[in-house]
Amino acid sequence: MSDFGFKDIADAMTQTAEGLQAQISENWRQGRTAYGGVSAALALAAVNKSHLDLPPLRSANVNFIGPVPEVPVFRTEVLRQGRNVTVVEAKGYDGEAPVVSVTFCFGASRDSDLSVGFPAPDAPSPEKCEPYTPKEYEAFVPVFFHKFDTRFIEGGRPVTAQDEGYIRVWSRHQHEGSRDGTESLFCIGDVLPPGALPMLKRPGPVSSMTWIFNILSDNPSTEDGWWQIETRLTAAHGGYSSQVMRVWNSSGELIAEGMQSVAIFV
Repeated sequence: MSDFGFKDIADAMTQTAEGLQAQISENWRQGRTAYGGVSAALALAAVNKSHLDLPPLRSANVNFIGPVPEVPVFRTEVLRQGRNVTVVEAKGYDGEAPVVSVTFCFGASRDSDLSVGFPAPDAPSPEKCEPYTPKEYEAFVPVFFHKFDTRFIEGGRPVTAQDEGYIRVWSRHQHEGSRDGTESLFCIGDVLPPGALPMLKRPGPVSSMTWIFNILSDNPSTEDGWWQIETRLTAAHGGYSSQVMRVWNSSGELIAEGMQSVAIFV
C-alpha cells in the first residue's frame, strides 16, 4: 500500500471481531505515530461504514491519546440520536490500548434567520505559489507531508524565528482519488505544522494533543482539490500552545474552523 492515497486506505478497512481494522503505510507516519489527520479521518470513515444515513458532519472533537500503530482497530458507538443531531464516538486501538478518540456531532440542516460568512484573505492561485517545503529540505519534513501538494502563501516556515506564529497555504491530496468528500477534508485539515514552529529558533519535538474541527458546509467541495488552509498561534506557555485553524475552498468560502492544543518540547 506504499503508493496508496487516503481514500485507498479508508476503502480497504476490514471488519474483524475486534472492530474495523485499517492498515496505515509507513509513508503516512509522523515520527512514532501515524499522521494525526489520517488517524482522525479513519475514525470518521469507521463511523460512516458502521452507521448509515447520518446527517452531515458538523463538529469533531479529537483526542490524540498515544502513538497510532500501522494496523489500528476502530470501534464506534452511538451516544445519542435525537431528532436533528446524532452524536457518535469512535476510538482507535493498539491492541486494547486506546490511541485516538473522536466524538462526532452530525446534524440535519434547518431554516435559520442567521447566515454569516468569513471570506478568505486574498491569495494568488496555487499555480503561482511556490512549494511550502524548499527542495533542499524535503528530506527533513515528516514523511506524511509528501502525501500533499502544499504551496506557500504567507507566514513562516518552521524554525525561522518569525515574529508571529502564522502559516497560510494552498494544499491538496497528491492522490487524485482522495480529493473529494468530508473524510478527505478532515484528513487534510491537520496538514500544517503547528503555528508555534515558525517562531522557534531551534528544532525540537512537538505533539498535538486535542483538535476541535467544526464543518460549516453540508457538502464541502472545492476546485481541483485545492483548499486554502491557515493556522495561527494564539498563545504558548509552559510547553503548551493553542492555535486557531481555518480551511476555505477555492471560492473563498469558510468551510471548516478549528482549534488545537499542542505540546512543545523545546
